[in-house]
Parts: sequence; structure tokens; C-alpha cells
Amino acid sequence: MGAQLRQLRRRIRSVRSTAKITRAQELIASSRIVKAQQRMQAAVPYEREITHAVSAVLSNTATVDHPLTVAKEQPATAGVLIVTSDRGFAGGYNANVLREAEALKAHLVSRGITAKPYVVGRKGITWHRFRGRELFGEWDGFSDNPSYAQAKDIAGALIEAFKEDNGIDEIHVVYTEFVSMLTQNVIVKRILPLEVEESEAPPDGPMPYYEFEPAAGEVLDQLLPRYIESRVFNALLQSAASEHAARRRAMKSATDNANELIGVFTRQMNQARQAEITQEISEIVGGANALADAAAGKE
Repeated sequence: MGAQLRQLRRRIRSVRSTAKITRAQELIASSRIVKAQQRMQAAVPYEREITHAVSAVLSNTATVDHPLTVAKEQPATAGVLIVTSDRGFAGGYNANVLREAEALKAHLVSRGITAKPYVVGRKGITWHRFRGRELFGEWDGFSDNPSYAQAKDIAGALIEAFKEDNGIDEIHVVYTEFVSMLTQNVIVKRILPLEVEESEAPPDGPMPYYEFEPAAGEVLDQLLPRYIESRVFNALLQSAASEHAARRRAMKSATDNANELIGVFTRQMNQARQAEITQEISEIVGGANALADAAAGKE
């Protein structure tokens, strides 16, 4: 009985230490979510203005014939940018992204297109390497705090591969969109070639007329790479916030489970202690009765 009590005490101490770690991870993730949300909101004005600028150029150009906007009739290859995390303890965050990436790959293969993975985050890189899959681009070390310079590096590699003669014909991105602290959705989006949609005049008036200096094609040469960079940066920021939210939720669940397990072990320890006390009392009473019977026999 004493051995059982010692084992339960060791298990309680172990689970209590684990609960302290998961609680600390939960608090850290909670503080980082706020910063990640602020960075997302700070990037919105630039993203909105660069989108308006690209739309203005494309809407006021009679013929749109830019390499980044022209879709090939029979695409053969597609680059898939997969945004995962560098660290674990985030529940199903990475599994959901990789599952959607596999579904996208199957869809591309059904169209006769070969998917080439470009992966952000150590978890995604390890996942592909473990399965012996070739990576055409990999970046890690900044999944929870990305910078615009890193997004520019990723976008530059994708654009260069898109412009090459034997490069990729399409670029898709798979990332996690931050909706709220409790909801994060995996998004699959094509970012190249750009889909040019002709829209009608806005409700507040007709579209303004622009004169371009230099020509519209040269303006697009400068704007479109910045636009792609902003798209990639937005995906990184959304994924970073989603990663912190997923880690906070996973760590809170782990902490709650640890506390529940401590309660179960405590009840078992109390039961074992009570049983031990009851046994000792029974032995004392039995011994006392035996002595009393022995004394009565001598008399």
C-alpha cells in the first residue's frame, strides 16, 4: 500500500510540473496574439492601397499583357506555397494546413499539373523531407514573427520561378486565416497569374481616369511584384496570429486535462491512504482483541 502511495505522489508531482509548463505556454501565446493582431491591422492600409493601385492600372489599360497577369492555355506545373509553423504544441494547426495542401495537390494532378512545394516553417519542411519529397524552396525561423523582408524574399523566389521559361505556370498559397481567438480557417488561394476582373462603376461615382507616366506596362512592372509581396506578407501575418491562437487553445486544453488528472490521482491517493489507515486500525483492534482473549484464558 505504501508503494502505491509513493507512486501516486510521484505522478502528481510530474503532472503538476507539466501543468505549470503548459500554463506558461498558454500565457506566452496569449500575449503574442495581441502583437500579431496589431501587426495584421497595421499592414491593412498598405495592402488596401497597393490593391487599389493595381486595380487602377489594370482597369485603365486597354490590353493587359503582363507576364504576371497572362494565364497559360495549358499549364504544366504549379508552385504551392505552404505556410506552417516552426514549433509544435499548436494542436492540429499544421496538420490542417498539410491536409489542404495534399487536397490541392490531388486537384492539380487531376488537371494534369505537377505541383512543386515551396514550404515555410520547420514542421512543413520536416514533413516533406520525411516522405522523401523534393522541395523547391524552404524558409524557416520566423513563422511566429515574420517580417516584410522575409515575405519579399519568398515572393521574389516565386516570381523568378514564374518568369522562367521552364519554371512554374501557376502559384498557389495555402495558409491559415485568423478569424478570431477560437476560429482559424485554412485558405487555399491562387496568387499568380493574377485574375483580372472588370468591375462596373462603383456606387459613389464612375472610376477616375488615370494618365500613366511612364507607360502602364512599366508601372505594372513595379506594382505587381509589390502586390505579390503584400499577398505573401498577409499570408504570413495571418498564419502567425493563427499559430499563436492554436497554441494558446492547445495549451489551455493541456492545462485543463492536467488539472483534471491531478484531481483523479489525488482522489486515488486519498482512497489508498484511507485504506491503509483502515487496515492499520483493523490490525490494532485485532491485536488488542487477541491480547484480551489471551489474558482471559490465563484467568
